[in-house]
Amino acid sequence: MQKNAKNVSKSKETHEKELVSEVRADFERRQEERKAFDAQWQLNLNFVMGNQYCGIGANDTLDDFDKQYFWQEREVYNHVAPIVETRLSKLAKVRPSMTVLPASSDEDDVSNAHVCKNILQSVSTKLNLSQLIAQATYWSEICGTAFYKVIWNDDAGSLLGLTTVGERIYEGDVNVLVCSPFEIYPDSNSCESIENCRSLIHARAYHVDAIKKHWGVDVKGEDIDTYNLSNSQVAGGLGYSTRSAKMTKMTKHNQAMVIERYEMPNSEFPDGRLVIIAGNKLLYEGILPYQNMQSGERGLPFIRQISVGQPSLFWGTSIVERTIPVQRAYNAIKNRKHEFINRLCMGVMTVEDGSVDVDNLEDEGLSPGKVLIYRQGSRAPQLLSSASLPVDFRDEEERLLNEFLNVSGVSDLFGSNASAISNMSGVALQILLEQEDMRVSASGEFIKHSIKEIGRQILRMYKQFAKTQRMNKLVGANGDSQLFYWDNRSITSDDVIFETEAELGETVAQKRSMVFDLLNAGLLHDENGKLSNAMRLKVLELLGFGIWEDALDNNSLQIEKARRENIDFVEGKEPEVIEIHDHDLHISAHIAFMLSGDFDKNDKSGKLREKMLKHIRTHKQFKRITQLAEQGAMPIEQS
Repeated sequence: MQKNAKNVSKSKETHEKELVSEVRADFERRQEERKAFDAQWQLNLNFVMGNQYCGIGANDTLDDFDKQYFWQEREVYNHVAPIVETRLSKLAKVRPSMTVLPASSDEDDVSNAHVCKNILQSVSTKLNLSQLIAQATYWSEICGTAFYKVIWNDDAGSLLGLTTVGERIYEGDVNVLVCSPFEIYPDSNSCESIENCRSLIHARAYHVDAIKKHWGVDVKGEDIDTYNLSNSQVAGGLGYSTRSAKMTKMTKHNQAMVIERYEMPNSEFPDGRLVIIAGNKLLYEGILPYQNMQSGERGLPFIRQISVGQPSLFWGTSIVERTIPVQRAYNAIKNRKHEFINRLCMGVMTVEDGSVDVDNLEDEGLSPGKVLIYRQGSRAPQLLSSASLPVDFRDEEERLLNEFLNVSGVSDLFGSNASAISNMSGVALQILLEQEDMRVSASGEFIKHSIKEIGRQILRMYKQFAKTQRMNKLVGANGDSQLFYWDNRSITSDDVIFETEAELGETVAQKRSMVFDLLNAGLLHDENGKLSNAMRLKVLELLGFGIWEDALDNNSLQIEKARRENIDFVEGKEPEVIEIHDHDLHISAHIAFMLSGDFDKNDKSGKLREKMLKHIRTHKQFKRITQLAEQGAMPIEQS
């Protein structure tokens, strides 16, 4: 028996060593295949930050260019950064509101779809999803590609209790991380989407203490090169120099590269496989942890967001790549122009050999009041005559500025054409604004697709892990809040759509104007020409006054209370009927629940039916007593 145990232990140890070696070799292969893309991303980052005197070398490394002459002008006139900032400001408007379509027309499915919508709104607020989207968009606009990682965090959520050894137990919660393209390695760069990848590696450097805390494994620390910002003294001109930020490699100590390889389901691993290694240690090996695919299958927990797509390529491209040649030409023409001006102002002197002290003349030049002594009989030093600044400099500079607009598709419309725009009609100005946003709309569609996929994966995560009842807080745009209860049984659909489409050129004033136009046209009134309470609340919400909801109408609160009572009945509780209930709304909600298919599933013994009917009769009795009291037939206190 002892011999068999030793053989099993040795076989396991051999398997772990072979698996670690295989994953590490696979990671190094993917690194080499992605080397050219890494160099381009570094170049893009450097141009945005202002380090624009660099280029990609023969070995896909980033090399800085030095001055060729001491007098050479090498200033940076950065137009790439404003272009990126303008695109980011336009894309910041793409924050559509998510909702969920019900799985069927059944009353229970409709109610659960409303709960799923509230879950997405609550999680978006809790995770600050808007800020995460802005962070990912920054990466996608500069490097062309960014990624979201939707995972389940066992150490998040409400505290449930303590173990026998004093460790805290949490209910767990979903988490969304933003990953830069430097961290992601697909099995092939020719895959057009994550769905086409058979495996994907997420590699990131961690401190060995963090690895010990999270995985409980001691890993030997080492020096790892990571990308970081530093200052570079590469710009300047005659007699001065300036520094600019640059993206370079920086060494971190006592680190280990954690490599997570996600493998899609195949014949050998029907549920897929996740292998995590660090250094020469195996941290984890098992099936894919998340059932995040549409049909409940296990898949990769990553969502890709690109700026501009490329056919038959996993990585998107960035507008920065297109502006780099124009930016180099613009820097060159501006610096040559200033060099010409320097010659005009400082002059170029001709001196006969041996006629003057050349060293003194080079050090001091022709300062005002200077006494210039030259050898008797020789020719006096004189300045060469220079022509005026050629008009070609100005023409080329203007052509390059227009080329920035043609390549990037964005410009400071009102700042550069204020005089022309002031004479335009409203229709012409609207057309001009739509054309201005047209080039950015493609990138906005990729962001919308990513937001929709994030919503789907969040709901699928909760469907898999949220097995106990939870309470979430829903906070409105104006500070109004409400609490709602749910569990994974409430998630019957993950068909996420957009309730409102956030258009790039649409402002708040335009939205409000559209709402008032609909009101004036009578399109929001019912068949009697009146504005219902529900529609009034919706109009106030669109106008940004949702905080008035509770003050104007309590119908939504009454219906929500009745729905919570339906859940209480299923769990074996018997809610009490009190005077403040709107009995008509409660009776309608309870009847709708009893007619749903979910009620039949939970009422196999018939006891739930009797409890619900008894509760409904109590509501009717309270309603009848209230009506008699209003008519003066009997005091309500005596009832």
